[in-house]
Amino acid sequence: MKRFHVHVGVRDLQQSIGFYSALFAAQPSVLKDDYAKWMLEDPRVSFAISTFASTAGVDHLGIQAEDGAELEQIGTRLAQADVSVTPQKQVSCCYAKSDKYWTIDPQGVHWESFHTLGSVPTRDVAPRPEPKPACCAK
Repeated sequence: MKRFHVHVGVRDLQQSIGFYSALFAAQPSVLKDDYAKWMLEDPRVSFAISTFASTAGVDHLGIQAEDGAELEQIGTRLAQADVSVTPQKQVSCCYAKSDKYWTIDPQGVHWESFHTLGSVPTRDVAPRPEPKPACCAK
C-alpha cells in the first residue's frame, strides 16, 4: 500500500516539531539537526520537515511505494502522463537511500515517487533534478 508524502520547508525546526507533534499526536520517527519525519498511519502519510528546503512552505509532494514493483508501476503511469520524468536509482537523500522518479505537474508542483531502501548518515549527496514542466516537455 502506498503512502502519501509531503515535505515542508520550515524556518524554525524545533518550533515546527512542537506544532506537528501536537497536530499528529506523535513524535517524529526520524529526527536530525535539520530534518524531522513522521510516518503516520492515520492518515497514512510520510510527513517531513526541514530547514534545508529552498523556501518555507510546501517543498514537494510525493508517493512512497512499499516495494520496487509498486514504484515501477508509478513510473510507468508517469511515463504515460506526457510529462518529463527523471529516474534516480540508489540515490541518497534526506537520510535515506531510495529509488525515485521525479516530475513536475502542470501547475509546477514537484512530485517525488520513491521506494526507500535503507537509511544513510547524510541528508543529501545527490542534487534534486529539475525536469521541465509538462507544458515544455514535448
